[in-house]
Amino acid sequence: MPDSTLDKLHARFDPEAARGMDEVFQFHFSDKGDYHLIVRDGELDVREGVHEEPSVSLSLSSETLRGVMSGEISGMSAVMSGRLKATGNVMLATKLGSLFPRRG
Repeated sequence: MPDSTLDKLHARFDPEAARGMDEVFQFHFSDKGDYHLIVRDGELDVREGVHEEPSVSLSLSSETLRGVMSGEISGMSAVMSGRLKATGNVMLATKLGSLFPRRG
């Protein structure tokens, strides 16, 4: 894991939001390497490396991911400022907030 951010995803994962999904979120971290999240029918698997056929690929720093996941940075502003680049099913990236909601 690049840091506790990806570790925390397991704790924040909402299986109900992932019911019926079969998607792969690829992360290319500029500072920590490559990781992908496999979301399949309410289950989450986090793996190191590059997936052969990701649904969406996100290129960013681990700091940007922390900011987006904490709500300090909006995904749209990260894209507009060039801190986040997405390819593939870009709309799928908008589901990350519901898959990993912030806990009060």
